[in-house]
Amino acid sequence: MKKKSNGNNESNGNDRNNVNESHTSHASHNSQPSVIPPRGDYKNLLSYQKSEVIYQITYRFCERFLKKGDRTIDQMVQAARSGKQNIVEGSKAATTSKEMEIKLTNVARASLEELLEDYRDYLKVRDFPI
Repeated sequence: MKKKSNGNNESNGNDRNNVNESHTSHASHNSQPSVIPPRGDYKNLLSYQKSEVIYQITYRFCERFLKKGDRTIDQMVQAARSGKQNIVEGSKAATTSKEMEIKLTNVARASLEELLEDYRDYLKVRDFPI
């Protein structure tokens, strides 16, 4: 609802708001928070944040529960690191190549699946329930 003009071309701002409203709705469409963060911004990816925790936990798990010199230590730590690093590289590659982003994300997934299987093996050989 508009106020009547007082004759000196002043308004209550509604005219400006009406013009901006249509313009703003277009702008807000572009400025809405996205489910997928901007490319290269890996630190905000939930997959990266989880892989960082997985890496840290795996490192500590291996130090505490596996014997020094066990090859499994290196395999598990490297699989956890690979998962994390490939998420970073895939996110960075996304700025130039969607195909490379997908390939590196799949490598990260495969590394983390390998790590999961190592954890399952640890439980199985010790007769723990899975």
